[in-house]
Amino acid sequence: MLLVINAGSSSVKLAVFDPALAEVARAQVSGIAPGGHAAALAEGLAEAGVAPGDLTAVAHRVVHGGASLVAPCRIDGPVLAAIEACVPLAPLHNPANLTGIRAMAALAPGLAQFASFDTAFHATNPEVAVSYALPPAERQRGLRRYGFHGLSYAALVRLLSARGKVPRRLLACHLGNGASLCAILDGRSAATTMGYSPLDGLTMGTRAGSMDGNAVLHLAAVHGIEGAARILNRESGLLALGGSNDMRMLHAAGTAEADFALDHFRYWAVRHAGSMIAAMGGLDAVVFTGGIGENDAVMRADILDGLHWAGAQYDAGANRANAFSIHDPSSRVEVLIVPAGEERQIAAEAQAVMAGE
Repeated sequence: MLLVINAGSSSVKLAVFDPALAEVARAQVSGIAPGGHAAALAEGLAEAGVAPGDLTAVAHRVVHGGASLVAPCRIDGPVLAAIEACVPLAPLHNPANLTGIRAMAALAPGLAQFASFDTAFHATNPEVAVSYALPPAERQRGLRRYGFHGLSYAALVRLLSARGKVPRRLLACHLGNGASLCAILDGRSAATTMGYSPLDGLTMGTRAGSMDGNAVLHLAAVHGIEGAARILNRESGLLALGGSNDMRMLHAAGTAEADFALDHFRYWAVRHAGSMIAAMGGLDAVVFTGGIGENDAVMRADILDGLHWAGAQYDAGANRANAFSIHDPSSRVEVLIVPAGEERQIAAEAQAVMAGE
């Protein structure tokens, strides 16, 4: 069996897959104290009914691979060092991912470990799409667009491939508390809305989305760097506009503030979608994934209504969650829902690396 680990600073999520990539167990341990990840992993495995000796390998979600780690790989010394070198790019995520890797090594020495990177799927973006118009010295420090949610996008491409064919010009919408869009051209990422960090792009649950750099500087001048980071990442977005980062609560609230928050989310999703469609030179299909994308039929309909100019229409009789297709036969553009599958994607990538060794 293959174990997939998504380690956070105070929690760890585990999923166990058999050789056919069927999920056989899942567990989560929260409230982990510093230095307690090894014990938490042992607790999670026990909860899942799996012993370390049952495992063939373990695969980790690593948020940031930088410009060099652009494919899944076996974890060794140089890879660990490269992940650590990306800590300044993802200070909230990569340290926790490294903690999970080291804790698993302590728990099961000698067990093969693999890493998959949330940024890797976007390595196919052209240089003109990822480069900021900054002086060379700043670009050499790693200031560029990376993009995120790559494992989610890779998973939906894999699933669509297995079911037949990936539409040539596919607008992928990963909509959840963190939200982004990706222009997938011929099965590869051509552009995405997130940039140097997961803060850029769409209005999100607690993140502000795209902002003028001078507005960010103003926040930093007033509140300090840490205060500005807190506001932009944890106190903004739907929470700031409507009083909640839960779409269900916003739909039910019936207040002017909640309605405005929903309008803001829709407006910026549609506006950024236009940019993604331009990057592909047109549109053949739209796919929704993530908690909002899969389950919020009203928001899906609103976004598609905003894309009617691109040929999308919405089948109002198919407002069901987790349907593979909600295609309206009268639409020129196919509309799909694909359940998020990052953990299975990580397992599949680790299998592929093992098979190629």
